[in-house]
Amino acid sequence: MHIVQAISVPEGDGVVVKRLMPVHGLLNFDPFVLMDHFNIEGGGFPDHPHRGFEAITYMLDGGMQHADNLGNKSTVTAGGLQRFTAGKGIIHSEMPAGKAHGIQLWINLPQQLKHIQPSYQQVDVDAIPVDSNDGVTVRTVVGEGSPAQLKTEVLYLDISMKSESLYQRIIPKGSRGFVYILEGEIKLNQEVLQASEAAFFGSAETLSFMAIQDSRLIICFGKPHGEPIHQHGSYVD
Repeated sequence: MHIVQAISVPEGDGVVVKRLMPVHGLLNFDPFVLMDHFNIEGGGFPDHPHRGFEAITYMLDGGMQHADNLGNKSTVTAGGLQRFTAGKGIIHSEMPAGKAHGIQLWINLPQQLKHIQPSYQQVDVDAIPVDSNDGVTVRTVVGEGSPAQLKTEVLYLDISMKSESLYQRIIPKGSRGFVYILEGEIKLNQEVLQASEAAFFGSAETLSFMAIQDSRLIICFGKPHGEPIHQHGSYVD
Protein backbone atom coordinates (compact mmCIF):
# COMPACT_ATOMS: atom_id res chain seq x y z
CA MET A 1 0.00 0.00 0.00
CA HIS A 2 1.30 3.43 -1.00
CA ILE A 3 -0.48 6.52 0.36
CA VAL A 4 -0.76 9.67 -1.77
CA GLN A 5 -2.35 13.08 -1.09
CA ALA A 6 -4.31 14.77 -3.88
CA ILE A 7 -3.11 18.30 -4.61
CA SER A 8 -4.92 21.42 -5.85
CA VAL A 9 -4.16 22.41 -9.45
CA PRO A 10 -5.74 24.94 -11.86
CA GLU A 11 -7.59 23.43 -14.80
CA GLY A 12 -10.02 24.45 -17.54
CA ASP A 13 -11.53 27.95 -17.39
CA GLY A 14 -11.10 29.27 -13.86
CA VAL A 15 -11.39 25.88 -12.14
CA VAL A 16 -9.28 24.37 -9.36
CA VAL A 17 -9.40 20.59 -8.92
CA LYS A 18 -7.87 18.14 -6.46
CA ARG A 19 -5.62 16.00 -8.64
CA LEU A 20 -4.46 12.58 -7.59
CA MET A 21 -2.60 11.92 -10.85
CA PRO A 22 -0.77 12.81 -13.01
CA VAL A 23 1.45 14.76 -10.60
CA HIS A 24 5.17 14.81 -9.91
CA GLY A 25 6.11 11.35 -8.69
CA LEU A 26 2.90 9.69 -9.93
CA LEU A 27 2.30 10.23 -13.65
CA ASN A 28 -0.07 7.27 -14.08
CA PHE A 29 -1.00 3.89 -12.65
CA ASP A 30 -1.72 1.48 -15.51
CA PRO A 31 -4.50 1.34 -16.65
CA PHE A 32 -5.40 4.70 -15.01
CA VAL A 33 -4.08 7.95 -16.46
CA LEU A 34 -5.77 10.79 -14.56
CA MET A 35 -8.05 11.29 -11.57
CA ASP A 36 -9.48 14.71 -10.66
CA HIS A 37 -11.86 15.46 -7.79
CA PHE A 38 -13.75 18.65 -8.64
CA ASN A 39 -16.22 20.77 -6.67
CA ILE A 40 -17.01 23.88 -8.70
CA GLU A 41 -19.54 26.62 -9.34
CA GLY A 42 -18.83 28.74 -12.41
CA GLY A 43 -15.96 28.29 -14.81
CA GLY A 44 -15.78 24.87 -16.40
CA PHE A 45 -14.13 23.02 -19.23
CA PRO A 46 -14.88 24.64 -22.64
CA ASP A 47 -14.30 22.84 -25.96
CA HIS A 48 -11.05 20.87 -25.98
CA PRO A 49 -9.75 17.77 -27.82
CA HIS A 50 -8.88 14.28 -26.56
CA ARG A 51 -7.62 11.04 -28.03
CA GLY A 52 -6.31 7.64 -26.99
CA PHE A 53 -8.26 6.92 -23.77
CA GLU A 54 -11.67 6.66 -22.12
CA ALA A 55 -13.05 8.97 -19.41
CA ILE A 56 -15.81 8.73 -16.84
CA THR A 57 -17.25 11.84 -15.21
CA TYR A 58 -19.15 10.57 -12.15
CA MET A 59 -21.34 13.10 -10.34
CA LEU A 60 -21.49 13.18 -6.56
CA ASP A 61 -23.71 16.29 -6.41
CA GLY A 62 -25.09 18.95 -8.75
CA GLY A 63 -24.91 18.54 -12.51
CA MET A 64 -22.57 18.70 -15.50
CA GLN A 65 -23.49 19.60 -19.08
CA HIS A 66 -21.72 17.71 -21.86
CA ALA A 67 -21.52 18.63 -25.56
CA ASP A 68 -19.28 17.12 -28.25
CA ASN A 69 -18.58 17.11 -31.98
CA LEU A 70 -20.47 13.82 -32.33
CA GLY A 71 -23.70 15.74 -31.76
CA ASN A 72 -24.26 14.65 -28.14
CA LYS A 73 -25.70 17.20 -25.70
CA SER A 74 -26.86 16.17 -22.25
CA THR A 75 -26.74 16.90 -18.53
CA VAL A 76 -25.78 14.31 -15.94
CA THR A 77 -26.87 14.79 -12.33
CA ALA A 78 -25.91 13.39 -8.92
CA GLY A 79 -25.34 9.64 -8.94
CA GLY A 80 -25.08 9.42 -12.73
CA LEU A 81 -22.14 9.39 -15.11
CA GLN A 82 -20.95 10.37 -18.56
CA ARG A 83 -18.50 8.12 -20.40
CA PHE A 84 -16.68 9.01 -23.58
CA THR A 85 -14.24 6.92 -25.55
CA ALA A 86 -11.91 9.37 -27.25
CA GLY A 87 -10.35 6.79 -29.57
CA LYS A 88 -8.86 8.52 -32.61
CA GLY A 89 -10.20 11.91 -31.46
CA ILE A 90 -13.11 13.79 -29.92
CA ILE A 91 -13.81 17.45 -29.07
CA HIS A 92 -16.08 18.08 -26.11
CA SER A 93 -16.96 20.48 -23.32
CA GLU A 94 -18.11 19.96 -19.74
CA MET A 95 -19.72 22.92 -17.97
CA PRO A 96 -21.34 22.93 -14.51
CA ALA A 97 -25.13 23.13 -14.32
CA GLY A 98 -25.13 25.38 -11.26
CA LYS A 99 -22.69 23.54 -9.02
CA ALA A 100 -20.86 20.39 -10.02
CA HIS A 101 -19.17 18.00 -7.59
CA GLY A 102 -17.68 14.80 -8.91
CA ILE A 103 -14.79 12.68 -10.09
CA GLN A 104 -13.22 12.46 -13.53
CA LEU A 105 -11.25 9.30 -14.20
CA TRP A 106 -9.24 8.56 -17.37
CA ILE A 107 -8.60 4.94 -18.36
CA ASN A 108 -5.98 4.15 -20.98
CA LEU A 109 -6.88 2.36 -24.19
CA PRO A 110 -4.60 -0.47 -25.32
CA GLN A 111 -2.49 0.35 -28.38
CA GLN A 112 -4.66 -1.77 -30.68
CA LEU A 113 -7.70 0.41 -29.83
CA LYS A 114 -6.10 3.87 -29.91
CA HIS A 115 -7.65 4.71 -33.28
CA ILE A 116 -11.19 3.39 -32.86
CA GLN A 117 -14.18 5.62 -33.53
CA PRO A 118 -15.06 7.91 -30.59
CA SER A 119 -18.30 7.27 -28.69
CA TYR A 120 -20.37 8.66 -25.83
CA GLN A 121 -22.63 7.16 -23.15
CA GLN A 122 -24.75 8.62 -20.37
CA VAL A 123 -25.89 6.53 -17.40
CA ASP A 124 -28.43 8.09 -15.07
CA VAL A 125 -28.63 7.46 -11.33
CA ASP A 126 -31.55 5.02 -11.57
CA ALA A 127 -29.42 2.63 -13.65
CA ILE A 128 -26.56 2.41 -11.11
CA PRO A 129 -26.81 -0.73 -8.93
CA VAL A 130 -27.09 0.06 -5.20
CA ASP A 131 -26.67 -2.31 -2.24
CA SER A 132 -27.14 -1.22 1.39
CA ASN A 133 -26.39 -3.31 4.46
CA ASP A 134 -25.30 -2.65 8.07
CA GLY A 135 -24.57 1.05 7.60
CA VAL A 136 -22.74 0.61 4.27
CA THR A 137 -24.12 1.67 0.88
CA VAL A 138 -22.27 0.50 -2.24
CA ARG A 139 -22.97 2.01 -5.66
CA THR A 140 -21.45 0.10 -8.59
CA VAL A 141 -20.38 2.84 -10.99
CA VAL A 142 -18.57 0.35 -13.24
CA GLY A 143 -18.73 -3.38 -12.70
CA GLU A 144 -21.31 -6.12 -12.32
CA GLY A 145 -24.80 -4.82 -13.02
CA SER A 146 -23.74 -1.37 -14.21
CA PRO A 147 -24.54 -0.45 -17.83
CA ALA A 148 -21.35 1.64 -18.10
CA GLN A 149 -19.30 0.26 -21.00
CA LEU A 150 -15.50 0.40 -21.10
CA LYS A 151 -12.85 -1.27 -23.25
CA THR A 152 -10.85 -2.12 -20.10
CA GLU A 153 -11.96 -4.38 -17.26
CA VAL A 154 -12.60 -1.95 -14.37
CA LEU A 155 -14.22 -2.10 -10.93
CA TYR A 156 -15.39 1.35 -9.77
CA LEU A 157 -17.39 1.62 -6.54
CA ASP A 158 -18.81 4.57 -4.61
CA ILE A 159 -19.12 3.60 -0.94
CA SER A 160 -20.80 5.50 1.90
CA MET A 161 -20.17 4.24 5.45
CA LYS A 162 -21.76 5.18 8.75
CA SER A 163 -19.43 5.71 11.70
CA GLU A 164 -18.04 2.39 13.07
CA SER A 165 -19.44 0.37 10.17
CA LEU A 166 -17.32 -2.34 8.54
CA TYR A 167 -16.87 -3.35 4.90
CA GLN A 168 -14.69 -5.90 3.13
CA ARG A 169 -14.06 -6.23 -0.59
CA ILE A 170 -12.14 -8.84 -2.58
CA ILE A 171 -10.43 -7.18 -5.54
CA PRO A 172 -10.46 -9.07 -8.88
CA LYS A 173 -7.28 -11.05 -9.46
CA GLY A 174 -4.80 -9.38 -11.80
CA SER A 175 -6.13 -5.88 -11.08
CA ARG A 176 -4.37 -2.87 -9.60
CA GLY A 177 -5.70 0.48 -8.48
CA PHE A 178 -6.54 2.73 -5.58
CA VAL A 179 -8.93 3.76 -2.84
CA TYR A 180 -9.66 7.51 -2.55
CA ILE A 181 -11.34 9.12 0.46
CA LEU A 182 -13.95 11.70 -0.50
CA GLU A 183 -14.95 12.66 3.02
CA GLY A 184 -14.52 11.45 6.59
CA GLU A 185 -11.87 9.12 7.98
CA ILE A 186 -11.33 5.43 7.26
CA LYS A 187 -9.12 2.68 8.60
CA LEU A 188 -8.04 0.58 5.61
CA ASN A 189 -6.04 -2.57 6.35
CA GLN A 190 -4.84 -0.91 9.60
CA GLU A 191 -3.80 2.37 7.91
CA VAL A 192 -5.82 5.52 8.64
CA LEU A 193 -6.82 7.59 5.60
CA GLN A 194 -8.48 11.00 5.61
CA ALA A 195 -10.30 13.08 2.98
CA SER A 196 -8.27 13.71 -0.21
CA GLU A 197 -5.88 10.83 0.54
CA ALA A 198 -5.57 7.67 -1.54
CA ALA A 199 -4.00 4.26 -1.05
CA PHE A 200 -2.53 2.56 -4.14
CA PHE A 201 -2.25 -1.21 -4.53
CA GLY A 202 -0.11 -2.93 -7.15
CA SER A 203 -1.85 -6.32 -6.95
CA ALA A 204 -5.12 -7.94 -5.95
CA GLU A 205 -5.88 -7.89 -2.26
CA THR A 206 -8.76 -8.15 0.16
CA LEU A 207 -9.55 -4.66 1.38
CA SER A 208 -10.95 -4.27 4.91
CA PHE A 209 -12.52 -0.94 5.90
CA MET A 210 -13.68 0.52 9.20
CA ALA A 211 -15.30 3.96 9.26
CA ILE A 212 -13.89 6.09 12.08
CA GLN A 213 -16.62 8.63 11.29
CA ASP A 214 -19.34 8.96 8.66
CA SER A 215 -17.32 8.63 5.44
CA ARG A 216 -17.48 8.29 1.67
CA LEU A 217 -14.85 6.78 -0.61
CA ILE A 218 -14.31 5.35 -4.07
CA ILE A 219 -12.60 2.12 -5.08
CA CYS A 220 -11.06 2.04 -8.59
CA PHE A 221 -9.28 -1.09 -9.80
CA GLY A 222 -8.53 -2.17 -13.35
CA LYS A 223 -6.67 -4.78 -15.34
CA PRO A 224 -3.38 -3.23 -16.57
CA HIS A 225 -2.50 -3.30 -20.27
CA GLY A 226 1.22 -3.62 -19.57
CA GLU A 227 2.03 -1.01 -22.23
CA PRO A 228 3.83 2.36 -21.92
CA ILE A 229 1.52 5.33 -21.31
CA HIS A 230 2.59 8.47 -23.17
CA GLN A 231 0.45 11.41 -22.08
CA HIS A 232 0.72 14.76 -23.83
CA GLY A 233 -1.82 16.98 -22.10
CA SER A 234 -5.24 15.86 -23.33
CA TYR A 235 -3.78 13.14 -25.60
CA VAL A 236 -2.69 9.67 -24.47
CA ASP A 237 -0.63 7.87 -27.12
